[in-house]
Amino acid sequence: MRLEQKVVIITGAGSGIGAATAKLFGSHGANVIASDINLENAKNVAEKINASGGRAQAVQSDVTNYEQVERLIADAVTEHGRLDVMVNNAGIGGKHQLKTADHTHDDWHNVIAVNQTGVFYCMKVGIAQMLKQGYGSMVNVASLAGLKASGNNLSYSASKFAVVGMTKSAALEYGRKNIRINAVCPGFTHSALLDQLLSVSPDMGDKLKRFIPMGRFGEAEEIAEAICWLASENSKFITGQTITLDGGTSL
Repeated sequence: MRLEQKVVIITGAGSGIGAATAKLFGSHGANVIASDINLENAKNVAEKINASGGRAQAVQSDVTNYEQVERLIADAVTEHGRLDVMVNNAGIGGKHQLKTADHTHDDWHNVIAVNQTGVFYCMKVGIAQMLKQGYGSMVNVASLAGLKASGNNLSYSASKFAVVGMTKSAALEYGRKNIRINAVCPGFTHSALLDQLLSVSPDMGDKLKRFIPMGRFGEAEEIAEAICWLASENSKFITGQTITLDGGTSL
């Protein structure tokens, strides 16, 4: 993948898919800005990239705060002169698995703030910078829950359907501006969100795997491969697409 020297911001880079993506970009010679609300986690990821011969820095940023998003991107451009790639990965799940009538207000507002509004903020500011420089690639991390029904998961599903819609709308708007915008839609993938779901009951893992034709959960590194490919020059005629990585679950 052609990623060497590209300036890349990854939100939610402190763990899970974000961390795996940051490390993979780093291994391909990119300049990585690992952003996370948890600075220690982001520093840990950046240190591993640097120790492996890559180039990375850690930045604390809350994607629900518009001013912090502006600062994150402005500082990256000030230091590196441009923003080649933006990976909007930061996301959370609700604390409760409840049906719609029982869905809590806190879960709704917290999840929508991070997963939907946070992605909007990053897209708005990131695209504005890409318009100035005349090019760019953006990858949003949605979910299989943004493509098909997901019970007891209303706010998460709503937010991820929104990410898919925002991806396609923005790709349509900026295709002639040399800006590509795509999304990945992971199925059940080893992460903090999956751990939260598995904690519901001792046999939850076995139950979920019955719906996956490949019979296993995804790995964060597998999702990272798709993100890096979409961000690279190897996919330069692709925009507005959602790549589903779910082991066949959607079948």
